[in-house]
Amino acid sequence: MNFLSQLTGSFAQPCAENPTVAMVEAAYRHHGLDWRYINCEVAPEGLGDAVRGARAMGWAGFNCSIPHKVAVIQHLDGLGESARIIGAVNCAVRRDGKLIGENTDGKGFVQSLEEQIDPAGKSVVMFGAGGAARAIGVETALAGAAQITVVNRSPDRGEELTALLNEQTPAKATFVQWKGDYQVPAGTDIVVHATSIGLFPDVEARVPVDLESLTSGMVVADVIPNPPRTRLVRDAESRGCTVIDGLGMLVNQGVIGIRYWTGVDVDASVMRARLEEIFGGEG
Repeated sequence: MNFLSQLTGSFAQPCAENPTVAMVEAAYRHHGLDWRYINCEVAPEGLGDAVRGARAMGWAGFNCSIPHKVAVIQHLDGLGESARIIGAVNCAVRRDGKLIGENTDGKGFVQSLEEQIDPAGKSVVMFGAGGAARAIGVETALAGAAQITVVNRSPDRGEELTALLNEQTPAKATFVQWKGDYQVPAGTDIVVHATSIGLFPDVEARVPVDLESLTSGMVVADVIPNPPRTRLVRDAESRGCTVIDGLGMLVNQGVIGIRYWTGVDVDASVMRARLEEIFGGEG
């Protein structure tokens, strides 16, 4: 039997069941894979020991979440291209006896985005400059987005991400400080919400955006998985926008991780259905 793990920090999980574990295990069962995916809570001071243990036990890899995504890098043997640019790892995979760090968050987002629109040559407005936004911005830029506008309350983080995108990717990035309701510029193709506004339990929290500036030609994506149908998703849909919920990113990063570890392309619909059982499909 092959083992993988998710190394987590100490944080409150709003669901009694770990969603990532549930969806990955559902995929394994569906495809008859003799693998297990277990959740291990690891304190920051124990991270090095945990990674050494994974090596010693021959694990095929593991996921890691906050607060380990940056600290884990010093315990790995190398990084994939986007993980190097992002400066954070959420997925480690054993390749030729070495543990290589990847970041599947942004890849998962781009995969769900490409189901609706090809980002190549497109203009993107992205709210947020934290870890999720960083991964999404880098991967969207590497997928060919021409222009990315980073909208964030904190100038320091927003300007840092903008500089990273300009220096490390082909995209042209600009920063706008988020004050009041942001008016999405005409001609924007893709709008991405990558902050925690609207995350359970604050499900009716409003993303400060001028809804009148959202038009039917835009694709609006919210990375919040719980609830899937956030207030922003519902509001954008009412404006005639094509919408993408946060389950797509969560599912696709899982699909990519399983492919890294097992070489098998699993059925994403099985994983999404399991998440909908946990979170509720309507939000």
